[in-house]
Amino acid sequence: MSIPSLPSLLLLFLLLPFHVISQPTTQNDQNTLLNLKHFWSNPPSLNHWNQSSNPCSWPEITCTATTITGINLANKEIYGTVPPLICDLKNITSLDLNYNYINGSFPTALYNCTNLQYLDLSQNFLVGRIPDDISRLSSELWYLNLFNNNFTGDIPVSISRLSKLSSLRLDQNLFNGSFPEEIGYLNELEELNLAYNDFTPSRLPPSFTQLKKIRYFYMAEANLIGELPGNLSGMATLELLDLSGNQINGSIPSDLFVLKKLTRVFLYRNNLTGGIPDSIQALNMEIIDLSENKLTGKIPDGFANLMSLTNLTLMFNQLSGEIPVGVDRLPRLQDVRIFDNKLSGPLPPDFGRYSELEIFEVNLNQFTGNLPENLCYGGKLIGLIVFNNSLSGEIPKSLENCSSLKKFWVSGNRFSGAIPDGLWKVQKLETMIMSGNLFSGQLPQVLAPELSTLEISNNRFSGQIPTGVSSWTSLRVFKASYNLLDGVIPQDLTALANLGTLLLDGNKFTGSLPATIVSWSSLNILNLSRNQLTGQIPAGLEFLEALTALDLSRNYLSGQIPSQLGGRLVFLDLSANDLTGIIPSQLNNGAFDKSFFNNPGLCSNNPSLGLNSCSSRSKTRSSNKTSARFVAIIASIAVILLLLVLLTRYVIVLYRRRKYGLNSKWKFTSFQKLNFTESKILPRLTEKNVIGQGGSGKVYRIAINRSGDVVAVKKISSKNNLDQKLEKEFRAEVKILSIIRHSNIVKLMGCISCDNSKLLVYEYMENRSLDRWLHRNQAPSSYGLNGSVCHAVLDWPKRLNIALGAAQGLCYMHHDFSPTVIHRDVKSSNVLLDSEFNAKIADFGLARILAKESELNTTSAFAGSFGYMAPECAHTTKVNEKMDVYSFGVILLELTTGKEASNGNEHSSLAEWAWQQTVGGAPIVDALDNECMDPMYLNEMTGVFKLGLKCTSKTPTNRPSMKEVCQILLRYSIAAKMGKNGADVADHFPLLKFENV
Repeated sequence: MSIPSLPSLLLLFLLLPFHVISQPTTQNDQNTLLNLKHFWSNPPSLNHWNQSSNPCSWPEITCTATTITGINLANKEIYGTVPPLICDLKNITSLDLNYNYINGSFPTALYNCTNLQYLDLSQNFLVGRIPDDISRLSSELWYLNLFNNNFTGDIPVSISRLSKLSSLRLDQNLFNGSFPEEIGYLNELEELNLAYNDFTPSRLPPSFTQLKKIRYFYMAEANLIGELPGNLSGMATLELLDLSGNQINGSIPSDLFVLKKLTRVFLYRNNLTGGIPDSIQALNMEIIDLSENKLTGKIPDGFANLMSLTNLTLMFNQLSGEIPVGVDRLPRLQDVRIFDNKLSGPLPPDFGRYSELEIFEVNLNQFTGNLPENLCYGGKLIGLIVFNNSLSGEIPKSLENCSSLKKFWVSGNRFSGAIPDGLWKVQKLETMIMSGNLFSGQLPQVLAPELSTLEISNNRFSGQIPTGVSSWTSLRVFKASYNLLDGVIPQDLTALANLGTLLLDGNKFTGSLPATIVSWSSLNILNLSRNQLTGQIPAGLEFLEALTALDLSRNYLSGQIPSQLGGRLVFLDLSANDLTGIIPSQLNNGAFDKSFFNNPGLCSNNPSLGLNSCSSRSKTRSSNKTSARFVAIIASIAVILLLLVLLTRYVIVLYRRRKYGLNSKWKFTSFQKLNFTESKILPRLTEKNVIGQGGSGKVYRIAINRSGDVVAVKKISSKNNLDQKLEKEFRAEVKILSIIRHSNIVKLMGCISCDNSKLLVYEYMENRSLDRWLHRNQAPSSYGLNGSVCHAVLDWPKRLNIALGAAQGLCYMHHDFSPTVIHRDVKSSNVLLDSEFNAKIADFGLARILAKESELNTTSAFAGSFGYMAPECAHTTKVNEKMDVYSFGVILLELTTGKEASNGNEHSSLAEWAWQQTVGGAPIVDALDNECMDPMYLNEMTGVFKLGLKCTSKTPTNRPSMKEVCQILLRYSIAAKMGKNGADVADHFPLLKFENV
């Protein structure tokens, strides 16, 4: 008798619990079920299991006549192991325990369930190896699902002796050994899933091509290497093939698309080369994803015959030539992602006319001609992304009615003319990026209600900012640099409370700046340089708490600089104006040495600013006009004032001695040769010098001499003696930093201590912490705030350099320093940046020195910060390097996405959000930070994002070491400096080659 098809059996099994033959069972079977319930501590979900009811009426139980044949306890919050008594139900054929909390090793007690045909133990917490004698399970077993457990080691050969298996799922475990080629001898197998396991590097066995009934074959991210077997046509029934995320090389077998039943192919993220096979017989193909390989040649003409095709994904390859005629007329085509290739010629005109197109991404190619007129003909278009081509002409007027459109990104082309009026107002539109074209016309009174990003820099837009600008309430980024905009900057523009970035430089604005600007509560970056602005700098700028980057250079501004301006500024450029007066004290330091040039009326007594000295300008009043009586009065007043000064100084000395403990016994321990003592530090621990507040105390910026040398001092103190936790953190930091020396680890210069206070003295890092630049502050670059610069200073090369520096610091701690040091609190706020944006790891209060192999490496303290902690921190006290790797992976995701670690979306952290984006099939480019999106570095950004994913793998063994991370980042760093992509550079630096992440 033939076995029914897999879908039929699955459907039958799912329906069985709801189609119960309500017949009485034996008392023994009922007792067994109640004992099973008791063994699992009576879970609330089984409260209806009792002596007074018939088990065949219980929804979890399937009966035939008077016999119990099935148990379905999926998602019932069951804890514990699987007891032997379950096989006292002699006639049980199906057992489903998936999505529970079952632990321990594989339940060999199930060997005694001799009639078992269907076994699902997926999504539990089973550990250890699958037993070598697993073939002792029932010879009738056709369904075995162990998906998403924690099994390790090899998959035993004996599993191939379960000859009736139709479905075998072992995906998402922790297998780190081999899988047997004998699986290829399972003649009844229709579904095989070994994906997402870290097997030892292996080729795909030729025996697998002998699976004559296989329909669904998954081995994504299974560490496959080498070339694909040539005889794929032997898998004649194959419908889905997923081998993505491996290291498969060579060409795509010529017989792949000969498989007539094939509907979905996923070979993305491998190292495949050569062309795409021309022979296309799988005419029912629905999804083709060959992205992120090294494929060359043309898109086959046969793709135009795939009438069922919904998704064509060929991005990140080296394909060339034109899109075949007819592809644009496929009736079910929804998703076209062919960006980052070398495709050329005009875009076929009928894209969107014959199908309900949703995604159209052809950016980073060499396309010419006009945009297709009917891209949104079906009314479903969500993303239109064509940046960095050579497209020209006007934007189709039909897009005015595209109510589904969310992202419109056409920068870096040769488009011209006006933007269709209705396009500005599409209800769901969130992003419009049109920089670097020849667009003209005026800005609209009304924008789309959800539009958050508007970038129109380097075009020919003209006229004034409209009076209706106050209605643009969702706008967060407005970049309009280098256009022909004129008139005054309207007061209504300051009403945009969500605005974070405003770039209006390089236009023709005149008049004064708005007088009232306190509504700009979220503004991080303001660039109004290279205009014709006049009047004074508004005092309101000093009250914008989020503002950290301000460029007003090359205007005609006059008057004095507001006295409180600069409290939070990281970048400031007021050069080439007509400003006068003294530089405010908080700006009067070397950090702003290029901020005031070409303002002849400004002065400063700080020579590093390169301005005239204020003392040389002071005019001495003529003594000849002073009467003797006046001199006498002045002399009397001077005597009185002198006495008051002396008295005041005496009181201050007493106060400082008490406040700063100068009467206490301080101990100063230096870890290098220093030219200062505690007497230079203690009196300056005042509120005006506070630059940060941590969990253990405040951080001060202290000038130690008149030359402008500065140190950072962290004060750890309590009202009484230091509590045990703070003392422990202090000792940990001193113990580690006093002996560790590395250019990417912050330098501890010394420590000062007394009974109730501890001071740590560090080198001062001018650019503070990374998180201030990525999230709260988004500071600009030293060469201005041009619209093409990402997060101003933090363009991609700087971000990549920061990532590499921080990685090198951690790598030294993990691999090159003895004994090994684990940081345990790696996060962007603990990555400090010097004046050149070199990164240094800081804050070692939670760090631990790893014990010897013979000792337990555990800690009793729960350490880390939300969003950065590895999943295993919640259930283990064992400390290892992979915890730091996870945290560093989150920093990589922050650098590439611009998001905060704890803010992936409303339901998840950044790491979880990034994994969901990837698993959900969204293109990586959608996750990357728009503020930093430079097509020149898109390969590197994508690679670092994927490295972040690899580092944040939920399974520690799947994470790379910091040494491997450094090699990968170094490769990308070299690539960025040489103007090549990472793959090209790897060919010249063989030691830097790495496995796909």
